Amino acid sequence: MPQTNSKIISHRSITLTNDVQEVPRLNVFVDEVCEDMGCDMETTMRMNLAIEEAVVNVIDYAYPSGTVGSIDIKVTIYDNHMEFVISDSGTPFDPTKKEDVDISLPVEERRIGGLGIHLVRQLMDKINYERKDGRNILTLIKNK
Repeated sequence: MPQTNSKIISHRSITLTNDVQEVPRLNVFVDEVCEDMGCDMETTMRMNLAIEEAVVNVIDYAYPSGTVGSIDIKVTIYDNHMEFVISDSGTPFDPTKKEDVDISLPVEERRIGGLGIHLVRQLMDKINYERKDGRNILTLIKNK
């Protein structure tokens, strides 16, 4: 999904298990990616929040309880944007089909769930989902 006239600067990847104890490793990974991209502190914090929300959804929901699964995160850094590809072989789930959360409602009237996906939508410039070869593939793009 590279954008027109984009030059690849670098690639990075990490594989995590579906264990919440992996989140600190994820945060370090995202920090390093953002540093490579030359992001400021605010952008780095926003990227960490968005990627963590997407990955924690996989940790919490993709695999049956008690099952160990993997989550692959591959990042391509271009001269004008970053492309994060999060993939897993868990239960099919397309977060792009999830209804927007009505944040205008008082907290007690909102349905539970969906706020993480809402945050990812707000923080990223483009989101794409596909199910391919038995894998969930979520692509998140952030422009520079």
